[in-house]
Amino acid sequence: MFSFEVLSASSDTRARCGIIKTERGDIETPIFMPVGTAGSVKAVSVEELKDCGAAIILGNTYHLYLRPGMDVVNVFGGLHDFMKWDRPILTDSGGFQFFSLAKLAKFTEEGVAFQSHIDGSRHFFSPEKSVEIQLSLDSDIIMCLDECLPYPADHKAAKKGLELTTRWASRCRTFWSENRKRDNALFGIVQGGMFPDLRKESAMQLGELDFPGYAIGGLSVGEPKNTMLEMADHTIPLLPYDKPKYIMGVGTPEDLVDLVGLGADMFDCVMPTRNARNGKLFTSFGAVNISNACHTLDNSPVDENCGCYTCRNYSRSYLRHLYKSRELMAYRLNTIHNLHYYLNLMKEIRSAIREDRYDAFRKEFYAKRS
Repeated sequence: MFSFEVLSASSDTRARCGIIKTERGDIETPIFMPVGTAGSVKAVSVEELKDCGAAIILGNTYHLYLRPGMDVVNVFGGLHDFMKWDRPILTDSGGFQFFSLAKLAKFTEEGVAFQSHIDGSRHFFSPEKSVEIQLSLDSDIIMCLDECLPYPADHKAAKKGLELTTRWASRCRTFWSENRKRDNALFGIVQGGMFPDLRKESAMQLGELDFPGYAIGGLSVGEPKNTMLEMADHTIPLLPYDKPKYIMGVGTPEDLVDLVGLGADMFDCVMPTRNARNGKLFTSFGAVNISNACHTLDNSPVDENCGCYTCRNYSRSYLRHLYKSRELMAYRLNTIHNLHYYLNLMKEIRSAIREDRYDAFRKEFYAKRS
């Protein structure tokens, strides 16, 4: 049975440790989910993901629907067997892609009509269709279809968007409860722009639908960092304490540390993998640009405190050479390091919460970057 339990909590912040139980394994929270948009976390294998400590990954409903298409995935009985990943998968609904591809999408009460960014073909996602696709992908955690608004959006547009999101969430929940064939979970997504009253309204409406978990969407869409944190700080306590709380599309290591302190449990972001391919490596003392000339003759690992495969075996000098030469190995080794850093950071966060020293941990984290 899908379930979530809070196991320990910080006495001086809202940080908490918990466990999500699924049919495909347990997930300790707070957790970071590597993004596998098209059925692959770019540049690494599933074996390397496991070595980095990944307990759950994210798949993209929009992209997988368009390519390879559900006719292909269905032959394998879902995404897990197709990509040979036997741990939990969370799939998003497509809502964020319709936001980012706004010129190709049209929202109506019934759903979203859109053109494929690949070949221009026309398609339609209703809330029910989004859930149907995710059920076919055999996702362990499914997201409701929502309307994600750009920043800035005025109060009227944000209210209209949250109300549509609530109506769609109700339809998603009905379809999911009537059509799921095993014990997965459906999460509702809180919207409301950057308006506290609308965030509260959205959280209250979705709370009444009693989802197994909740996400906060519409953040990290171009708003200032302090605004993002203010909206998260306002919204997280409004959601049921005994349900997992997922901040979508966030973020930097600093974001994760701050948001955990506000009570968030789950995160996803392309930052560790995308930045790896751009030569930016995360370390315990801040970010390193591996292309900088200062690394040309440096025989030390990226991070002396890191135990990842890359840091155990390769020097900064070699990583710089690979990256400057555009060798494919650069993307693999850089990605392994960044994912290990993110997942190990979450492990350290969980330890700090269990030992009730989260506020001290957060201060130490920032002190190393000063």
